[in-house]
Amino acid sequence: MDFALLMEYGWVLIVLIALEGLLAADNALVLAIMVKHLPENERKRALFYGLAGAFVFRLASLFIISFLVDVWQVQAIGALYLLFIAINHIYRKVIVKRAKQNAEPHTGAEVKKAGFWPTVIKVELADIAFAVDSILAAVALAVALPLTPLPQIGGMDGGHFIVIFLGGFIGLLIMRFAANYFVKLLEQRPSLEIAAFVIVGWVGVKLAVYTLSHPALAVIPYGFAKSPAWKLTFYAVLIGIAVCGWFMSGRKTMEQKKADPIKAEFPE
Repeated sequence: MDFALLMEYGWVLIVLIALEGLLAADNALVLAIMVKHLPENERKRALFYGLAGAFVFRLASLFIISFLVDVWQVQAIGALYLLFIAINHIYRKVIVKRAKQNAEPHTGAEVKKAGFWPTVIKVELADIAFAVDSILAAVALAVALPLTPLPQIGGMDGGHFIVIFLGGFIGLLIMRFAANYFVKLLEQRPSLEIAAFVIVGWVGVKLAVYTLSHPALAVIPYGFAKSPAWKLTFYAVLIGIAVCGWFMSGRKTMEQKKADPIKAEFPE
């Protein structure tokens, strides 16, 4: 591959690593909440099963999508799904959370907590959703890249497959080894999580544009999705979202940090 092609692939991989890092931190937070009620030894086992499941489901999702990536119906479902999870997450974080904060404290009985294996099952189901999120976000970033001389894997260009694989694998590494850093970052700047899901939504828009330019639909010109103008627009908006999310995200107060029940799951 020539230098310009390597640079374009490298840039997409950097963006994907940053996005996977924030998504992996959010995934780690969710898993921590799900296993928090278990005794410490069972909690560690449940998280181990969760990490193993995350690896298996990401690998399975990657190989399945490699055979379906050129099917426009799959692309359309992927675009709609990314837009849905972005809108749903932002809605829950901004609207639902605010409504709960304004509501009167509940006085109901203590909720019965699930046992070890029911918790593991919930963790694995969450892993399936996380794997789909991760692979679809990677696919949306990779499919518009130029083709490479590498052999195809399934129905996917070898270069695209490698970028998507590396993105998913790095996401797993972040969940295992670097989640603490990203969780701290989200603790310090909680609005970054919203910015991350705005980026997920914008990536969904990118996949929607690619879908609409599919020859079977031809709603927009085929070359538009891979044109320099659209690529420049996409990455300019993506960087703008990231920069705005960073500077507009307020820091939590010490009182808020002390009240955070998740911090105990990721000690210093």
